[in-house]
Amino acid sequence: MSPAEIWWRSCSVAQRCADGVIAPLRESRRTFNHLIGDRAFQTAEPFFASPSAPSLRDDQEAELLKQADRVLAGRLSFFDLKDLSVGERINWNYDYSAKKQSPTTKASRIDYRDFDVAGDCKLVWEPNRHQHLVVLARAYAVSGKTEYAQAVLDQIDSWMTQCPFPTGMNWRSPLEFGVRIINWVWALELIKPSGLLTQLRWQSLVPTIHRHLWCLDRSYSRYSSANNHLIGEAAGAYIAARYFKSFAESNRWAQRAKLILEEEIANQTHRDGGNKEQALGYHVFVLEFFLLAGIVGRNVGDEFSESYWSHIERMFDYVAAFVEGGGNLPLYGDYDDGYVLDLGDRSQQPQALLSVAGGIFNRADFDALSGEFNERAAWQLGRDTAAEQNAKSNIALKSKAFADTGYYLLQSGAKVSGGVDGSDRDDRMSVVFDCAELGMGSLAAHGHADALSFTLRAFGHDVLVDPGTYDYFTHRKWRDYFKSTRAHNTMAVDGQDQSELLGLFLWGQRAEAKCLDWSPSETGGSVSGEHNGYSRLGDPVGHRRTVELDGSCGELVITDELTGKSQHDGQICFHFSEFCNVEEIRDNAATILAPFGTIQMTFDARLDVRAYSGQENPLFGWVSRGYHKKVPCPTIVGELRWTGNTTLVTRLSLHRSPIKKSDPKGAEQSQSLPPQGGLGFREVSHRGV
Repeated sequence: MSPAEIWWRSCSVAQRCADGVIAPLRESRRTFNHLIGDRAFQTAEPFFASPSAPSLRDDQEAELLKQADRVLAGRLSFFDLKDLSVGERINWNYDYSAKKQSPTTKASRIDYRDFDVAGDCKLVWEPNRHQHLVVLARAYAVSGKTEYAQAVLDQIDSWMTQCPFPTGMNWRSPLEFGVRIINWVWALELIKPSGLLTQLRWQSLVPTIHRHLWCLDRSYSRYSSANNHLIGEAAGAYIAARYFKSFAESNRWAQRAKLILEEEIANQTHRDGGNKEQALGYHVFVLEFFLLAGIVGRNVGDEFSESYWSHIERMFDYVAAFVEGGGNLPLYGDYDDGYVLDLGDRSQQPQALLSVAGGIFNRADFDALSGEFNERAAWQLGRDTAAEQNAKSNIALKSKAFADTGYYLLQSGAKVSGGVDGSDRDDRMSVVFDCAELGMGSLAAHGHADALSFTLRAFGHDVLVDPGTYDYFTHRKWRDYFKSTRAHNTMAVDGQDQSELLGLFLWGQRAEAKCLDWSPSETGGSVSGEHNGYSRLGDPVGHRRTVELDGSCGELVITDELTGKSQHDGQICFHFSEFCNVEEIRDNAATILAPFGTIQMTFDARLDVRAYSGQENPLFGWVSRGYHKKVPCPTIVGELRWTGNTTLVTRLSLHRSPIKKSDPKGAEQSQSLPPQGGLGFREVSHRGV
């Protein structure tokens, strides 16, 4: 940490302590009476694309009202907590997972990363982002039932009562201020026609709204913290300042926030469109912030620059390349389920955002990837018909290199809807190869030790996966595992991670990866890379890997070259989707059942090959698709002791065939998670001869 950053952090702590005294005194001497009522916050321009609710399909409207009714009944869902009963009045200072009250002392004095003190801060903060208020507001907009609008105001009242400034966890993180105030803007605008936003109601809301904006403007993240947090803070400040435009400081706040967004979209985005945090989940998260702010600026006549919109389009080009291979988004780096608004698509799969981008940039290819008509485009752009979204276009894959970000996609095949014979065809194969830096800046906070790892999707299904993130603060064992080298499809040497893990979000010596050769072809091609992460060992070890895809015959070959002088132990790991099943391992060959058929896998004869699923000793065989969610998955591990230089070759051959009805992993299960109890196979092993 630089001296300048140490000074900034010290000043920030002092400022937060002082603000707790200054702000209440300051606001006690002023009045907001002149700001009360619609005349203060009614923008001359349409703040949203459409002044009325969009036309939804009957099933979408029914699902929205069902979701809103659950909120009315005091039932919320976030992370692994499904349909959680929070009672008639939610406790806003509570970790509902750990059943632990969070402190209500001065926010500046709370160590939010200490589970014993605060619980899991993410479990406390998530319901306080108030995304469920937009669900209620949307339900009011489509139904006209005032009980939904009243519930929005009742919950905000409850929150203001329980969370007075500057106390408690909910005044601790400026990013949380930003997400929450964006949701307040949307919710209040959508319920405005209800007539419930009376002068008395505005009088109660305005001081807390002002505090959010005042705190955001004084608390922007800087230096090593200037990552997705800074983007979310600036987006929240910009959107709220443009909506609550009659504060004396509103224009200044908005202009400063806009400048930050313009600067950070350039600072935090590679030239090829990838986000520099090296975490695809965070790429989607910040993209939503940038997009929301840009749309608001356009709607109120405060247009962002051409460069800003060009960066957004490149960011969409980047994420579209990862979507087009089918299956789930092949996440790399940290992922914590972060999203901004629930517009009918709270899952962080980015298809709904692509539909919005399709409308903004007039890109049929984005529409093709967005799938069927979705609500987000309707709410944000007024795209009211499925026909507008052109969701039936075909998808043809080509290999693509994102050299600046460090990811290489070997791809082949196509998804064709309604071919000559009227049938659909999907023979897509997609490999994502990681030859990227660990993360952004001095912390690389959201990076994983995953150099030269890869994922594989075939025929629209996940095959080899990045196991995910699972946890930040509650379970240190799991946090360390999911960031580790052995939790990725690459090689670990001498039981060490490629990069030196020092803390929850902190790394020491880092592996540096680089691409050595990129040779794409119509059927996939090949890519080679190396990293120096094990040069820190007493006897330095080099690792070079080549991945070759021939989609025409469903063949994938992985060649690993290891260099050194002394004796070393290596582990080569392959983490399969939870929808796959290892049938057997014999003579260093494995048969894996997949939703589309079978996979034949062969290993170097010197490897001791074992399969694991859902085990904690050794810790292998888990995949996490969301924060605090994990299920068993098949993991094949090959172990080797070698001296000097050596080369390992692993081959995968994918065969498409019908799955027998008796198979527990049949295709009909491909869209639902298996039970937590396991995947129906025992640990099996075979030592080569």
